[in-house]
Amino acid sequence: MKVLVTGELPAIAIRILQEAGLEVTAMAERSVMPAEDLIAICKQQDALLSGVHDIINASFLEKCRHLKVIALYSAGYDRVDVAAANKFNIPIGNTPVVLSDATADVAFLLILAVARKAFFLHKNIAKGQWKLPDPAQALGMELKHKTLGIFGLGNIGMELARRCKGAYAMDIIYHNRGHNKEAEDELGARRASFDELLQQSDILSVHAQLSDETANLFNADAFNKMKPGAIFINTSRGGVHNEDDLLAALRDRKIWGAGLDVTNPEPMRADNPLLDLPTVAVLPHIGSATVEAREGMAQVAAENIVAGLKGERLLYVVNPQVYGDER
Repeated sequence: MKVLVTGELPAIAIRILQEAGLEVTAMAERSVMPAEDLIAICKQQDALLSGVHDIINASFLEKCRHLKVIALYSAGYDRVDVAAANKFNIPIGNTPVVLSDATADVAFLLILAVARKAFFLHKNIAKGQWKLPDPAQALGMELKHKTLGIFGLGNIGMELARRCKGAYAMDIIYHNRGHNKEAEDELGARRASFDELLQQSDILSVHAQLSDETANLFNADAFNKMKPGAIFINTSRGGVHNEDDLLAALRDRKIWGAGLDVTNPEPMRADNPLLDLPTVAVLPHIGSATVEAREGMAQVAAENIVAGLKGERLLYVVNPQVYGDER
């Protein structure tokens, strides 16, 4: 059995694949391969471990329908045409859970940075603009007893909620399709409608997948319903929020601030006006960028490949429909 690995992954991934007796072709380039090149190579393979943002669309899947499994080195799967994967009965694996702590830490970091204008004030020091103390300047906000609203309360959102509850005794509300019983029992979390989430959250943190339903969901209409003192946090995908509308909401003081680990597009341009606002903190999509998380992701991705080539159910599968599971 042959497997193509794209991207520069931790060594554990290659080791697991080779120990399973698989023939590995590793393409360590960090850039995305042209679609026609990826298809040409995959036609000679039995599986694909996608370690970069390869576009796995309907055209790719139709031409590579022979693949027995595709594993993503990511939790997100917005670059995959899941319906097409189902049509060709190709299981798609991803890597949730192992990056939950790392990504929750980044969301927590962004909340603190925005609340205290940390990035903006640090830049002022670098510019030689640290002046004598002024009691009316550089004022931030405290976080104790605030309400944390989570859009998409899954593994990452749950870890963030635990941090905010433990550190700042925050009340937790969330918006999901269904109830998160664990969060309700452990943290006293309360499920809310989308409008209630917007209206009641002091900090609103996004942890949902990018999809047709969530694309551009946080737009002018949404920001206009939020509290003037609210903080918007996005560590999921940049396409979930409208960046122009976010900039306008911040300039018009519809909301207090924003913390972004994801932007649209990526990378963000250096002259983006969001970077000059006092209550904005932007990071270069580092949610899972810890040694521990990336090692765990590599291991899960490789184990998904091994399971798929054995005809076994993947550890984490994006499209359980290929196993006759309609959940």
